[in-house]
Amino acid sequence: MMFKTVVVLMLLLVIGSLFSGLFFLYRDRGEGSRVVKALTLRISLSILLFIGLLLTYLFGRTMLS
Repeated sequence: MMFKTVVVLMLLLVIGSLFSGLFFLYRDRGEGSRVVKALTLRISLSILLFIGLLLTYLFGRTMLS
């Protein structure tokens, strides 16, 4: 159950980072580096989530239990 909570939390962080990048893009008019930082964070979280799910699958832990 804890693994499911971590996955949902990571997905919410990815979506939050995506919307913060959109907000900074609109607010800074593309002249700041905050958009790049927000999207870099989103990509890093997505890769971390993917690696976590892949390792979980490879080690035989089911996500339904």
